[in-house]
Amino acid sequence: PIVGSSFFLLAPFFQPPNPSYMPSFLRTPFLHTFLFFAQTAFAQKSTYEDSVNRWYAKRILDLKAPDGWINLTGLFWLEKGKNTIGSGNDNSIKVNHPDMPSHAGSYEVIGDEVRWTTHPGSQVLHNNMAITSLLAYSSLQNIQPQLAIGSLRLNIIIRGEKMGIRLRDLQATALSQFKAPPRFPVNKDWKIKARFEPTPSGTIAIQNVLGQVNREVSPGKLVFTYQQKTYQLDVLNEGDQLFELFGDATSGKTTYPTGRFLYVPKNIAGEQIYLDFNLAFNPPCAFTNF
Repeated sequence: PIVGSSFFLLAPFFQPPNPSYMPSFLRTPFLHTFLFFAQTAFAQKSTYEDSVNRWYAKRILDLKAPDGWINLTGLFWLEKGKNTIGSGNDNSIKVNHPDMPSHAGSYEVIGDEVRWTTHPGSQVLHNNMAITSLLAYSSLQNIQPQLAIGSLRLNIIIRGEKMGIRLRDLQATALSQFKAPPRFPVNKDWKIKARFEPTPSGTIAIQNVLGQVNREVSPGKLVFTYQQKTYQLDVLNEGDQLFELFGDATSGKTTYPTGRFLYVPKNIAGEQIYLDFNLAFNPPCAFTNF
């Protein structure tokens, strides 16, 4: 879904006029009334701007959280059968890290399951308890347990028919070096009214960073008007929200090349839907290769 307008607009800073430059008959009571409405408008603007700033601050915290994107340090695809992991050269997967023992253990892929076995003498934790073996993935279970080796965290991810190990380091240098990405000034003009139009049996082709293309079910599209032009964005269901991937004229220039993400609360009967582009954010691949 592509929107062909540039999502960038700077709002002029509002400043009430200096009373010394106004005719005396306008200074009072007109000025008091003027300043009252100006202060009210400013307070409303500040309240909205503060809410966006709080959202942005939480976004940065989430990126740096233990389950965020900044601490990812590796992604290793598994082969059928046994895949050993450790810092030694004789492992199927070699991880150079002070906390990684020479032989930590192995992931064994058997059909649609992956089982972990700890190498004798190594300590691997799950839920703060040492384990010798564990079912690390099954197509029949929804939760994929995370293993801990020192500051390292490992869990299975599934991409189509591929199974892999995603590796995190809770003390990764990227965490201390991370700088919050720049953003445009908050502009309430980019909170735009929209309407939802259902699309029966609609699908969207989504390509991931591996080049895999999956067709995702789309319940419909959001239609909105900006500067007298009408646009539409295909959306996906995401719990109690709608999720969209969009690009615009800024993509690859002042924003991330492949586009940005945006969540929109689902319409409650009688309530207006808003597309708030102030809340658009970069996809994970803007922060990590893993």
